[in-house]
Amino acid sequence: MAQDDKHPQDFAGRVALITGGSRGIGYGIAEELASRGARVVITARTGSELEAAVKQLGGPGRALAVRGPADDSGHQEEAVACAVENFGRLDLLAVNAAVSPQYGPLITAELSLVREAMETNVVGGLGWVQQAWKGWMSAHSGSVVYTASIFGLRPGHVPTGAYNVSKAAVIHLTRQLAGELAPRVRVNAIAPAMIKTEFVKADYEGREDVIAANFPMGRIGEPADTAKLAVFLLSDDASWITGETVVIDGGLFARGR
Repeated sequence: MAQDDKHPQDFAGRVALITGGSRGIGYGIAEELASRGARVVITARTGSELEAAVKQLGGPGRALAVRGPADDSGHQEEAVACAVENFGRLDLLAVNAAVSPQYGPLITAELSLVREAMETNVVGGLGWVQQAWKGWMSAHSGSVVYTASIFGLRPGHVPTGAYNVSKAAVIHLTRQLAGELAPRVRVNAIAPAMIKTEFVKADYEGREDVIAANFPMGRIGEPADTAKLAVFLLSDDASWITGETVVIDGGLFARGR
């Protein structure tokens, strides 16, 4: 959805880069920013999904896409350069791309899968901020938001231990970078519970009512829920917030689960 008269245009003139932005949580963030006046660059591995997303976001005048693996430094540099060269700046960075390659007990996990989770979600997540800092933000300021997870704060029932540990590292990475980059760049994170995306579709498909009953709010989260929180943290309304990870879980922690 491109910008329209129903949304405040508080991001007009600003440029955002969203990793993993072709669908799910990342697309939701891109859509929210574009609807509020920002121009966006989105990244993902799949070209057809990127093309469709760019069209939905308003076309090349409003959105651009860069295809590549999230943990590749050359791809990261290319995406930052795309924003600066085509839109003239890079004010906002949403680091959302992640993988969850390991399923089952962590004690018997293939270490190559654990390394893959850490390489993409943590090392790659740091690389995006390094490139944004080098390419624009160190000289001009900016704001960063990571997509973490509630399972980075406490173990989950789903046996995705490598992913969970990587998200715990992302939460601490958020604090570390916030201290290093202040006051020029703010760095925060969101920690969602289950959100209705392709990424976790297998966990709720066919039993959504059963899963939703675990949440005091009575439903599974939607990408729009996380988008609004992420965009708040990126906005000037959050100008005195940095180093924080904000839980968005439909009340799940309140129930002690």
